[in-house]
Amino acid sequence: MADKPSVLFVCVHNAGRSQMAAAWLTHLAGDRVEVRSAGSNPGDRVNPAAVEAMAEVGIDISAETPKILTVDAVRESDVCITMGCGDTCPVFPGKRHLDWKLEDPAGQGVEAVRPIRDEIKTLVEGLIAEIAPAKPEATA
Repeated sequence: MADKPSVLFVCVHNAGRSQMAAAWLTHLAGDRVEVRSAGSNPGDRVNPAAVEAMAEVGIDISAETPKILTVDAVRESDVCITMGCGDTCPVFPGKRHLDWKLEDPAGQGVEAVRPIRDEIKTLVEGLIAEIAPAKPEATA
């Protein structure tokens, strides 16, 4: 893994789970991690309930747009995480592949999306601790 690890989140429509995961990772890890998200069949827009649920915790994903999954995105990522949606990524030697089993927020209201959002946060926090822990503050 490079000095700055890279993570790719993948779900079919790249409109809910993968967008929330990418936003959490960006928010919590800052510039310590390069973050991507994509889907094999991207939707037209990010799920409005996911946008609302993330806004409740101070993270704005309203300007994000679903992106198509490319072989290059996988090749350039150290860790590829599918979101329990049956999507698959091309496999390259030396890449780590994980599948996070998460309920699909598609078609659900914000009440149903909140627990998914919170579960994703917990998973992302564990991932950060593993691949990009905070460096201890320098002492004077």
